Amino acid sequence: MKNRSKLATLALSTGLAVAGFAGLAGPASAADTTTTFTLSGGSLSVSAPGALPLGSVATGSTSTAAVQLGAVTVTDARGALLGSWTSSVISSDYITGAGTANEKIIKDNADYWSGPATTSTGTAVRVPGQPLIANVVTLAASRTAFAATGVVGNNTTSWNPTVNVNIPSASVAGAYSGTITHSIA
Repeated sequence: MKNRSKLATLALSTGLAVAGFAGLAGPASAADTTTTFTLSGGSLSVSAPGALPLGSVATGSTSTAAVQLGAVTVTDARGALLGSWTSSVISSDYITGAGTANEKIIKDNADYWSGPATTSTGTAVRVPGQPLIANVVTLAASRTAFAATGVVGNNTTSWNPTVNVNIPSASVAGAYSGTITHSIA
């Protein structure tokens, strides 16, 4: 009986000791703090070279040399989810002197083709307006230069379009000036 009593005392003591340790740990609890922040989107912009000489040709020539314009770059910092953008291009007329009939080469004579993207960053499905020289367009009206769909987050796209101006036979000698404008929406 003495052994049984010792075992009972030992079991009771062990149980109290375990209960005492459990009591020291205290109840389990948690405290959550909800944190928030705002990620603000930036802008959508296009940049192009400021000036480009198309060279010099003799009167009676049929066109200027086909010249690459330089990097045109769309920067999309809006942080969109499945966004899109379209870059358009148009030309002004080319004028020398007073801009009379023989001193003006109308924008219908300006040719443009975008070619493929030369560099890009970020996620987007990029589509050149005129991927090949065979797709050349006149800049008589606004044309799509490049577009992107499926835009996720920030991205950039650059291309190096080729331009030339077809010269009417009645054009007079002079320094002609016009503007090629890229826009973005």
